[in-house]
Formats: sequence, structure tokens, C-alpha cells
Amino acid sequence: MSRPLGYLSLLLAGLSTLGIVAVQRLGITGSLDGFALSFLLVKLLSALAVGFATYGCYRLVNNAVQRYTPDKRRKQDARNVLRLAFGLVGTFAALGILTQQWLGLLFSLGVVGFAVTFALQQPLFSLLGWVYIMVKRPYQAGDRVAIESSKGDVVEVSFLVTTLWEINGELVSSNQPSGRTITLPNSVVLSSHVKNYTQEEFPFVWNELSVQVAYETDFEFAKETMRAVADDYLGDEMADRIGRYRRNLDATPVELEVQDRPTVNVVQGESWVEFRLRYLVHPRRGQRVKNELYRRVIQAFNESPDRVSFPLGRNR
Repeated sequence: MSRPLGYLSLLLAGLSTLGIVAVQRLGITGSLDGFALSFLLVKLLSALAVGFATYGCYRLVNNAVQRYTPDKRRKQDARNVLRLAFGLVGTFAALGILTQQWLGLLFSLGVVGFAVTFALQQPLFSLLGWVYIMVKRPYQAGDRVAIESSKGDVVEVSFLVTTLWEINGELVSSNQPSGRTITLPNSVVLSSHVKNYTQEEFPFVWNELSVQVAYETDFEFAKETMRAVADDYLGDEMADRIGRYRRNLDATPVELEVQDRPTVNVVQGESWVEFRLRYLVHPRRGQRVKNELYRRVIQAFNESPDRVSFPLGRNR
């Protein structure tokens, strides 16, 4: 549909140009508020020609970019950039044709822009935030992010706002979608922390599964059992991801020891010991993987009741 609209707009631009020629040759007489009618018709048709031509070119260029850009994230970014560029060019060209004062128009736009800066500070900050998002890439469409108290998947990044599909919130928990959308001004990225869980370079996060056992438990057996269960479930997959993680680390001055396989840390409590299984996972599979690991670990522990004991009582 985009390409036919583009051709139709260019056709209308051509018809408007022909209309200008016809008005000039017909020599239409008469005036309106002191202006020659032919002069006003030429200006109007010129503005229409520029508007249709700009819109048609935008449609055709955007259609070509969308066709040859496989990444959905890049498609949305390209559409926004083209929309802004063609909009500015078309507006400036139309105003220039109507006024015939190109230098004066530039000066006027500068004065108006200076005044608008004070009148529309928040929208301008949001537009500046959009430019920052396009250049620095703290997030893009499709990422899972947390900004201030909002968390969700980025649906769209427009000139002024970012739209999220909410995750968690007051309605649900366990990193599940709530069904609501959140709209944030783009200016928020200039003054707030942005947590990106699925950045393009490395869309994985570290996660932990905690299991509490009694002090009578064979610690080494419990640790090795949890490690073996996790390694059997996602060990090879995690090892591949760690390779990418290390390559990203090599590009930074950070020195960090990273294990290829899931690990288990031990934390002492007052009446129990907490084993924390640490592993790498995609954020959108985090809860599902945790549930499956918990089921397998408990099943493995229950098969050896003489070596694994659970704390008694309800205060756990």
C-alpha cells in the first residue's frame, strides 16, 4: 500500500504543476484582499505540489528501505528518521515557495525556534532524547528495559515518547506481561537510569535459583546435584553464550572471571543454608527456566532423603 500511495502523491504533484502552468497561460484576472487571484492560485498549487512530491518521495524511499531491511528494529528507526527528514525538508520548501524569502525564512525560523525553545521545553527535551536514543542506543524496539519504576518490552520509539508493554507492575509478578502499555517521554533517558535486559550485543542476563536446606544436609552432594541438574538442562547452551560474553568483556577494560557452566554459592541462615544456583538465561525465558530447574532440583533432592534435609517449621 505504501508504494501505490507514493506514486499517487507524485501524480498529484505533477497535476498541481500542470495547474500552475495552466493558470499562468490562461491569465486569470481578479483579486482577493488586494492580491491577484492568479498569484494566489500559483502559490497554492506550488505548496500542494511540494507537499505531494515530498510525501510521495517519502513513501517510495521508506518502502524501499523497509523492503531491504530485514531487522524489525532497524525498520522502525529508519521510518522515524525518514519521516522527520522529509517533514523538515517539505515544510521548509513549502514556506520558501510561499514567501520567496529564503534568507528571511532562515532568520525567521531561527527567531521562532528560539522562542519555541522556552515555550515547549518538555517536547524539545523529548525530541533531544529521541536523538540520543538513535545515536547512543540505550535501547531500541524489541528490547526489555526498566526505566525508573516502569519495566516492559519496547513496542515503539517515536519522536516524543517510548511505548512499553508492561512487565510485572501491580497486576502480575514473576516477569509476566500485565497487558497494559506504558508511555514514557523520551526525555526520561537524559535524567534516569535505563536498564536494558536484552541489548543487541548480548541479550542474556544472570539469574539465580535459591533452595533452602537444613544444616544436616551433605553440602557437597547438594551443591554437586544442583550443578549437575542445571548443567544437564542448559549447560551447553550456556557455554555458547559465555563465549559471546567473554568477547564483549575483551572489548572493555573490565577484568572478570566467568564460569562456563552453572555454579552454586552458599549463604548461611539462622536455621538453614541457602544454595544459590547461578546461570545465564534469556530474560523472556527466565521464569520458565527457573520453574523447570526448581522442579528438577527438588526431584533430585527427594531421591536422596538420607543426604538432603529441608528446614523444619514455617519460618523459612
